[in-house]
Amino acid sequence: MAFTLCFVLFMVGLYGVLSKKNMVKIVMGLVIMNCAVNLFLIMLGYKKGGVAPILEKKTNLADFLARSVDPLPQALVLTSIVIGLGVLALTIGICIRLYEKYGTFDITEIRRLKG
Repeated sequence: MAFTLCFVLFMVGLYGVLSKKNMVKIVMGLVIMNCAVNLFLIMLGYKKGGVAPILEKKTNLADFLARSVDPLPQALVLTSIVIGLGVLALTIGICIRLYEKYGTFDITEIRRLKG
């Protein structure tokens, strides 16, 4: 069920990127897709009844490995959040510059004014 939520969320973002003509809506679609991928990666590392991947001195190693969650997806999501924030800042900056130059966020209007 939760993987279906990730898929639906990703498809909503993809719809926004591919069908909308407003640059701000396209950027919001990219942000939604980024959140869907982050949620998917977090769910890959989830284990019901899992423990934090911190090994204590008096812990049985085999039991710890069987119960601990995978820390790699968590690290990937942290990296993805930082990269997504950088991409968001860059795309918003580009949108602002294009609005200053053309006076609109509509990409079809910008194409018409450019040519």
